[in-house]
Formats: sequence, C-alpha cells, structure tokens
Amino acid sequence: MKLNELKDNYGATKNRIRVGRGIGSGKGKTSSHGQKGQKARSGVAINGFEGGQMPIYRRLPKRGFKNPFAKQFAVVNLDTLQTAIDAGKLKADKVDLEALSKAGIVNKTYDGVRLLARGAVTTAVNVSVNSASKAAVAAIEKAGGKVSIIAVEKTETK
Repeated sequence: MKLNELKDNYGATKNRIRVGRGIGSGKGKTSSHGQKGQKARSGVAINGFEGGQMPIYRRLPKRGFKNPFAKQFAVVNLDTLQTAIDAGKLKADKVDLEALSKAGIVNKTYDGVRLLARGAVTTAVNVSVNSASKAAVAAIEKAGGKVSIIAVEKTETK
C-alpha cells in the first residue's frame, strides 16, 4: 500500500449542498430560506425573540438580589494550610498571598484570599489574608499563631 492509494471509506465524506444554483438543483430560488421575512435575510436573527410573544426570560420571575459590589474570594481552609506546611510547601512564619500562590494552593486571587475553619491547625502560623472567619482566627490563635487582615483593594464593577 502506498500513500497515493489511501482513500476514505465509502460514505465517510459528503459534498456540501450548493444552494441557490437553479430550480433543477432542488435548492434553488429561496435556497431553503422560505419566503421573505426576517429569517430569510442574511445576518439578522434576534436571540430570544419569540415573534412578538413575551419572551421566556421576561415571563419567568426574577428572585433575590445580585450585589454588583460583592467580593469574590479564593478560599483556603485550615486543613489545606496544615497539609502544605507538613509537606514543606509553606513556611509557618509568613503565609501570605504570594506564598500561597507559589505553593500552588491559590490559583486565581479574585478579590483576595479568605481563610475558613475546615480542619485543624497544629502549627503556630502567621497568616496575612484579606478575610477570615471568626472560627479560623480562633483556631490559629489557639495553636499559637496570628492572623492579620489586609484591606481588600477596590476593583471595577463587573
């Protein structure tokens, strides 16, 4: 067998339908676009338009409140922190955003880092984060560590 003898299996490829090539082709005249109207025109199709009927996104009720100024934090738990310290990825004397990203614990920073209290910490850790739960602060101080909160930088609204 040679490269010039290779070919697709029968039915593997199909020729595209050439529209607008005369009445005898079966796809001539209107080219399967029907008669007149918006959808027969090129480049015009309004998403969500239901022919004058109230669109579904306006018929359905909206619930709750979406705060445009809400901060989104990258979450770090105590057990994750302790595992990284035990593995030697973090030094307990200074844990901040830079150290967390180098250790691979935080990928995206969003509006900052928030410390949560899942798990436990046995090492005295000095942590600098943008936000922390009361339980997480209590757990770290119980272990002999310290939590310092850094102010969240103002970002543009989304």
